[in-house]
Amino acid sequence: MKYVCLVHFAPDALSSLTDEEKRTLDARSTAYDEELSAGGHLLAAEALQSPDSAVLVKVRGGQVSTTDGPFAETKELLGGFLLIEARDLNEAIRIASGIPLAALGTIEVRPIYEIPTPEGGGR
Repeated sequence: MKYVCLVHFAPDALSSLTDEEKRTLDARSTAYDEELSAGGHLLAAEALQSPDSAVLVKVRGGQVSTTDGPFAETKELLGGFLLIEARDLNEAIRIASGIPLAALGTIEVRPIYEIPTPEGGGR
């Protein structure tokens, strides 16, 4: 089963780190991604840029509107994600607990909804 691990952390969590601590965190994160990949668990992983660079897109009544970020005062920001393969929620939680940024924030583990496709059709 596929799960997404959404990495949330306080806005100042990374800015409070020294350059050396940031390099160490990056190296630990990359090493963990490689470990998960070698074990057949990692499907994708990406860090996200600051919410300042984001855009919200809405379509209402056929009209497209956009809003530049940041969007709201929040205690934690979405900083990245890992798309993983795990046999069940317990294994997904075990995998998420190894993500280095779990020590600085919160990892939200959520099952992927597989959209049903018509017989013979692909997505």
